[in-house]
Amino acid sequence: MSVPVPRQRAIPAAESGQAQAAPGVPGGGPSVERAAPRTDTDGTAAQEPGAGQPQADPAAQTGLTLLLIEDDPAGSPIVPDLLDRSGKPIRVRTARNLTEAERLLTDDVHCILLDLALPAPGRPGEADGDGDELAVLKHVLELAPRHAVLALTASDDAERGAEAVAVGAQDYLCRDELDGRLLSRAIRYAVERKRSDSAERRLAEGRLRAQENRRLERGLLPTPLLEGSSLRFAARYRPGRSRALLGGDFYDVVRTPDGTVHAMIGDVCGHGPDEAALGVELRIAWRALTLAGLCGDELLGTLQEVLEHERPHNEIFATLCTVDIAPDGRRAGLCLAGHPAPLIAGPGAPARLLPYDNNGPALGLLPGARWPRTQVELGAAWSLMLYTDGLIEGHVGEGRERLGQDGMVELVRGKFAEGLSGEALLRATVNEVRRLNGGELADDVAVVLLDREA
Repeated sequence: MSVPVPRQRAIPAAESGQAQAAPGVPGGGPSVERAAPRTDTDGTAAQEPGAGQPQADPAAQTGLTLLLIEDDPAGSPIVPDLLDRSGKPIRVRTARNLTEAERLLTDDVHCILLDLALPAPGRPGEADGDGDELAVLKHVLELAPRHAVLALTASDDAERGAEAVAVGAQDYLCRDELDGRLLSRAIRYAVERKRSDSAERRLAEGRLRAQENRRLERGLLPTPLLEGSSLRFAARYRPGRSRALLGGDFYDVVRTPDGTVHAMIGDVCGHGPDEAALGVELRIAWRALTLAGLCGDELLGTLQEVLEHERPHNEIFATLCTVDIAPDGRRAGLCLAGHPAPLIAGPGAPARLLPYDNNGPALGLLPGARWPRTQVELGAAWSLMLYTDGLIEGHVGEGRERLGQDGMVELVRGKFAEGLSGEALLRATVNEVRRLNGGELADDVAVVLLDREA
């Protein structure tokens, strides 16, 4: 990219009225400030009230501080009197070497002005031109990655200044061309450019993290194993966490070699990332145990052991509903662990709930608990819907009344009466529940639909 030469840059109209050095200020150079900054409890420089408001100057309240790193044998300062945009003096700290600079580089320093003629670190008495000409700059950039850096060069060494910008400096200035107005403007430019670059980098890093999180969550969502089955599958999933793909609800469907189709849906209490991770662990464990031949009470007891070992707190529990559908599709075994009973509908038969009298406790509540398996008749053609309580706990209207299971059954009956099925049925059902709630649901929602035609 092209590197601006300080004296050739146009001064914006907004700066045309910038104050010059006030009369009476000695011309011998700026004062050297060595007082430690006031810091907050976390060690960062304290900000004055209002400093964090959008589009505010980062140093509007406290003023700018410049750290000058240069070795002038004559001892005469090279920096003229400086004023910021509001007319306040720019504080200047002077370091004669990198060791002193490291001590003076506190959090309230906004910009560093580095003389590139300074000896390279580790080679006292030698010019850094004998080796890497920018070694001193690279050392300062490593020492102060969050600070703006201006490189100071000789008037006949613009090429070296351009190389300094390419390495990481925000700008370069020629030693013999310094004046108060030019340097003040260059300092503000460097500070704002560093601030913009840092914000852009953080934004890019945040986007990459979000993409990786979404890719990870998408990979953890289940892929049903129904090869060889005549059943049709549909699912709908809405996590309660903002911008998330995965919540504390989980589901899965697999077909074992004997032709039995096993379906499961569950809900870990809460809907944060820890609950989502635990839900994934339980789903994977359920699939492995099911494919290994376990079902019913034996499977749920083993899942409870997994939950007890993997949960972050002893108060965490999970509800679960499992259904194993016989190879002929006409019968099923139902186990409920503190979970709402599935809904079934068929030709000429309105939607209704499957029996839930034998509902056992949620996983993780009672050591040594048992979960009875209830045999149910499905018929020749049917639609079986498994769901989590996020679907029934939404409000109805502006009051405190909940939709509940009865309200959900009536709602689904209406959708079946409209001729909806599969994905369309689930989408319409969830959207209607959200509409009745007056907006997004607070809890995770998972719904699984299995259909069998006669």
